[in-house]
Amino acid sequence: MESMQDEEQRRILMRFFKTGPGEYGEGDEFLGLKVPQTREVVKAVRDTPLSEVPELLLSRWHEVRLCGLLILVEQFEKLSTKRLAHDAEAIRKRDEILTLYLRYAEQANNWDLVDLSVPKILGHWLLLPTALGDGTDDYKRQVLDKLAHSDNLWRQRMSMVCTWKTSQQGDASWCLRYAEIHLHHPHDLMHKAVGWMLREMGKRVSMDILRDFLRQHAHEMPRTALRYAIEKMSDAERKEWMGK
Repeated sequence: MESMQDEEQRRILMRFFKTGPGEYGEGDEFLGLKVPQTREVVKAVRDTPLSEVPELLLSRWHEVRLCGLLILVEQFEKLSTKRLAHDAEAIRKRDEILTLYLRYAEQANNWDLVDLSVPKILGHWLLLPTALGDGTDDYKRQVLDKLAHSDNLWRQRMSMVCTWKTSQQGDASWCLRYAEIHLHHPHDLMHKAVGWMLREMGKRVSMDILRDFLRQHAHEMPRTALRYAIEKMSDAERKEWMGK
């Protein structure tokens, strides 16, 4: 990946991902690779042993960390087919991948690293059998609650964005729970994540459930979160909600 460096693209990415002093990506370093280039590398090394992935996750380079995360995504998805969902060995390996992912969660230290990995690992894990803890939804909520109540922005974002997967499968409860927990979060990146996940939940599960949530909370939601949440509604309805 270092041999593929592109200086012009590197400068663009450093501006786009806010790497300047005081910005959310302060100090992050880029090689200047586009995501499709990183995905090509992942295709070639998708069977990398789990024991070697931390070296990628601990890299100074943003794109190399993304490569490590996408290897975990590839391996988790391969073990999550309908045929393997209840297979004991597949469950053990999925749990191993999830445990590694959570151990190095703070290495996913920008929104793209979170968003490209967490729905397909943590979000998918919520829908599958697990041997971790007591294997119940209560235990899974404990895992997400720990992320949600941490003092790390990226762990917090993980707890919200992982609900994209549960909403895709028709379950609104995870999205609603973490949208409420993060409703008054001070950071704009979390306002966007909350609104985005509410919008996806409304689209995938029920617009009426979204409207019920908004009736309770629109008056106290950050405007960015509200704007994102109502994006798929008609002009007239969006105007009405923004008026609240």
